[in-house]
Amino acid sequence: MQLNTTLRRSRICVAVISGITACAAAWAEPDVLERPAQIQATARSTTSALLAVGQAGPRLVTVGERGLSLWSDDQGKSWQQAQVPVSVTLTSVSFTTATTGWAVGHSGTILRTDDAGRTWMKMLDGKQVAALISEAAKEPGADPQFIANAERLVKDGPDKPFLDVRFIDENHGLVVGAYGLILETSDGGKQWRSKQQHVDNPQGLHLYGILYTESAIWLAGEQGSLFVSRNGGESYQPVATPYEGTYFGIVATGKNLVVYGMRGNAYWSDDQGATWEKCEIPGNTNLTAAASAGDGSLLLTDDGGNVYASKNNGKLFVRAAHLKLGPLSGLLEVADGQFLFVGTRGVHRAAPFKPATENKL
Repeated sequence: MQLNTTLRRSRICVAVISGITACAAAWAEPDVLERPAQIQATARSTTSALLAVGQAGPRLVTVGERGLSLWSDDQGKSWQQAQVPVSVTLTSVSFTTATTGWAVGHSGTILRTDDAGRTWMKMLDGKQVAALISEAAKEPGADPQFIANAERLVKDGPDKPFLDVRFIDENHGLVVGAYGLILETSDGGKQWRSKQQHVDNPQGLHLYGILYTESAIWLAGEQGSLFVSRNGGESYQPVATPYEGTYFGIVATGKNLVVYGMRGNAYWSDDQGATWEKCEIPGNTNLTAAASAGDGSLLLTDDGGNVYASKNNGKLFVRAAHLKLGPLSGLLEVADGQFLFVGTRGVHRAAPFKPATENKL
């Protein structure tokens, strides 16, 4: 479903990276920000909808619907449920060390863990995010369009979802989300600053993915929006690409960048975004997540349960032959050479696979 970009509607449907669609009302349910996630039986928790997976040293950590977070110390063979202080859907997880990590989700939620995902602490929610945006709009010289957008966001309520989180080190990190939301921290999450006024995004297009490279910070979003900062996040400029539909993420592979999104659309660039070429991918389903494998392959998942592999830095992909696992939202290669997949049907391990065709990579 193509996201509607009319930001005045009282209700919107926000497509998270997995391709799973969750409705966010124009008001937040107060209790989901205060009610801890319900502890479930293991069989149920491992088959519930999960949206992202991360790695904390040897530990694997997943996050998903209704505040569900699971951790595994045996490469995904068995799982334990984490203690989470909220019941909102969690959309992304990222670790900076073997113990410290971050998760974000609906209602402006930002969580932190210091014990590798066993327990999570709420650091920020939508009410505080609204206050940060309102404060930023009062800064001298604030752009009138940013002020208008900020006033609208605050008026609409604290329900806005964050869709990705990435830290470049223990102190410096970004979160992005719907309506162009972007927050930055430089002190390990003790304080956050709104950066919306630093992104050339007057329409408030939804932002889905973050990529740090050695020389730039990249943001991928709807309507073919792609932004880059080459000055450490002080300002973000739009980057022209051939596609006008939604991008769900951007990844670096070898010397190339690959941006991917709806209807099987993905593009690669070997000149830091100056020019883009279309990736060859079979099918036209929504591409939802990316990961690098130990053999140098780049892998993409889609919302049809397929996995695609490229061994030439994203120029050509072939579909892997394996049992479809339902709509996928994240993947990770684990230490024993198998892969971990998360999606609407929970978490699964899969053995290394072979291409479904004889196409040469």
